Amino acid sequence: MNLDLAGKVAIVTGAGRGIGLAVVRALTAEGVRVVGAARKPSPGLEATGALPVAVDLTDRGAAETLVDAAVHAYGRIDLLVNNLGGGDRLGLAGFLDLSDHDWLDTFDTNLFATVRVTRAALPRLLERGGVVVNVSSIGARRPEGPPLAYNVAKAALTAFGRGLASEVGPSGVRVVTVSPGPTRTDMWQGPDGLGAQLAASIGAPIDAIVAGAPEQMGMLTGRMAEPAEVADLIAYLLSPRAASITGSDHLVDGGAIRSV
Repeated sequence: MNLDLAGKVAIVTGAGRGIGLAVVRALTAEGVRVVGAARKPSPGLEATGALPVAVDLTDRGAAETLVDAAVHAYGRIDLLVNNLGGGDRLGLAGFLDLSDHDWLDTFDTNLFATVRVTRAALPRLLERGGVVVNVSSIGARRPEGPPLAYNVAKAALTAFGRGLASEVGPSGVRVVTVSPGPTRTDMWQGPDGLGAQLAASIGAPIDAIVAGAPEQMGMLTGRMAEPAEVADLIAYLLSPRAASITGSDHLVDGGAIRSV
């Protein structure tokens, strides 16, 4: 399907791996000129032909650096995908094991970085009638931990997207949220990710944890989502074909969330 995105300019955060890298690949395949932000741009990101920007978006001022790089390279910004996030650093820690630093660091990564990048990019997006897609998580709807701080931060991110959509919609900017469930990324499969930590806690191989996660999470499809599946939805939501979709939260969870 031609998504009518060719020639657009997009910023994608958390672009070095996983869902973010899959989004970069999906957009570049549609002819989008992509600026990919990552703390350390990966070989995979560099191979896409996107413009990699090495930046730590938890640093104040980094959002402006990223936006300036995009505008300097391409003169405008049409699309923004706020994919930066993560909670595997917290591991299986319970509430009483989480310090103020843990909470602040988690919110900085999963909420405030998105707030800052969106604020920096919004004047350009308003000029273009642009689109923002925020990547949240089904943890926002099932906040029981661990990691509790991550799920609560993602709930705040989902609320941010809905509220911002109401404010900027009349000015022509759409804001949409995508909430993946368990997805085949390093968070589940990596040697230091949540899957590895769960495996170590019960003395099971990580492959068994990954294989059992869909049933454990109630995924009706019986398998984890692939990053490319999430990316394909994001690409569609960024496109003019989704012009009437804004303020909504779209699950990619294999049916794990069944509440109305």
